[in-house]
Amino acid sequence: MTRKTALIAATLAACAATAVAQPNTATAPPPAPGAPTAADWRTPNPDDVLVIDTNKGRVIVELVPEVAPETAGRVRELAKRGFYNGLTFFRVIEGFMAQTGDPENKGTGASELPDIRAEFFFRRGPDMPVALADNQQVAEIGFIKALPITSQSMMLAPLTADGKVQAWGLYCPGVLGMARGEEPNSANSQFFLMRDKYPRLEKRYTAFGRALVGQDVINAIKVGEPVADPQDRMERVRVLSDIPEAERPKIRVIDPAGAWFKAEVARAKAAAQGSMFSACDVNIPVEVK
Repeated sequence: MTRKTALIAATLAACAATAVAQPNTATAPPPAPGAPTAADWRTPNPDDVLVIDTNKGRVIVELVPEVAPETAGRVRELAKRGFYNGLTFFRVIEGFMAQTGDPENKGTGASELPDIRAEFFFRRGPDMPVALADNQQVAEIGFIKALPITSQSMMLAPLTADGKVQAWGLYCPGVLGMARGEEPNSANSQFFLMRDKYPRLEKRYTAFGRALVGQDVINAIKVGEPVADPQDRMERVRVLSDIPEAERPKIRVIDPAGAWFKAEVARAKAAAQGSMFSACDVNIPVEVK
């Protein structure tokens, strides 16, 4: 054995001995949060909730105009007009999304209203109600209502002209995205509901809401690109505030600013040991009566 080989062998042996001598510092993951208290819930604005009754069941979606006001406003307006009633899910891809909102039911149609601009990004200021879930120094992950978002670090805000930073929605299951053509500012009436997480859509398509109820319904829609003889459809789409009080579902959602949600985020981050934390793994309970 040469002197160099002997030195390497001795170093490896020392490292092995050190590794054996290290105490076990692993900590048990935090327990799942218990039952939420009354303070952990919030009631969505009924003007920002869509009740989508499909032939497969009911989907309840919360719009988030804070991140995409023009897009949320367009879909709300068309729902109020009854535009979406009877339209099919004409393009549905396993592990991806379910697309609808085309009066021609094939992906080439639109409403008679003008196209709207892209809202892939929004400006986040100190006063925007974001519940921070993970601070990655250069970026921050959080929630606005039930919608997961990422933004630049708020430490950059004092350096910008408007005192805000750039932010965008994350495409987790249930997230509501606006469809468009090749031109970024070509969105009109078509939208899609995510069946799975799909980060490649981020910063390229406007995310403007999330399904609170009915992920199982979204996942049960017939798959096809395009769907052969599409039968799955939105039978009726209404804004919650337009539904008569006697038949209006009563909805409450876990508040991302509450203690229960913070404990759930801690649980999800601990469960992601050895991999990157994803906001898509955070559980957001909803109650409907």
